[in-house]
Amino acid sequence: MSLVMRAGSALAVVMLVFAPADKSWSAPLRVMSLDQCADQYVLALRPDAEVRLSPRADDPDAYLREAAREHRRIRPTLEAAVAFKPDVVVRYWGGDMRLLSRLKSDGITVATINDSQDFEGIRQNIQTVSQALGASERGDDLIRDMDAKLQASKGRGQGRSATYLTASGFTAGPETLIDSVLRAAGFTNGTKAAGYQPLGLERALLNPPLLFVRGFFEQLMADWRGTGRHPVLKGLMQKRTVADLPASTLTCPAWFTADAVTTLAKVDP
Repeated sequence: MSLVMRAGSALAVVMLVFAPADKSWSAPLRVMSLDQCADQYVLALRPDAEVRLSPRADDPDAYLREAAREHRRIRPTLEAAVAFKPDVVVRYWGGDMRLLSRLKSDGITVATINDSQDFEGIRQNIQTVSQALGASERGDDLIRDMDAKLQASKGRGQGRSATYLTASGFTAGPETLIDSVLRAAGFTNGTKAAGYQPLGLERALLNPPLLFVRGFFEQLMADWRGTGRHPVLKGLMQKRTVADLPASTLTCPAWFTADAVTTLAKVDP
């Protein structure tokens, strides 16, 4: 082989080694989720990524629990993050300050899901996480689907008064996402004080709600001695129309909160 040919071959090898990698051969996006709410966003927006979910990803109250079983789960710790080396971390409440500080110092993208009191806040959450995951189109699809469900449920409650009640005996007034769920289905919130608070047996008996909207009652192992399961309240609820909202639609400020609105909209007048 001539010197020129050898030089040409060597140059070709160098160009092959240092040429930009073809996107089809690039490593998949590595995404770490720090809590159950973040799990739902990651599973819906980037199921094709290399994903590590939180330990609660397939709990009974997880909306996408079936899809979660196809992915590995790790604890939301600094040690787990160092070993996995994520490109993007998604969180709602998960992760301690040591982990969050390290992620920030390492320049890793952290997409935070904020608490939301209304569906506009949920839209912003979807946009924030979908952009961080490079899945804006999928995020837009989730928003369109949510808005379609809200539009179909609008006004169905005909202004009737409804009071939310959990198995532990708590209710929700204005400035809560539950209040937005009730109003989106066309109901008036029977709880007037803002925020989450105990309903109280005396209060329920003196001013019985026209409609009980129950949350987390299907979780038999949770709050089984809670005020919401008290025999007096149980008897009262038997005399009132009751709508049961699946826990999986209530645990996270996400697009599937609209499913709770759809459930309420189907309650007969």
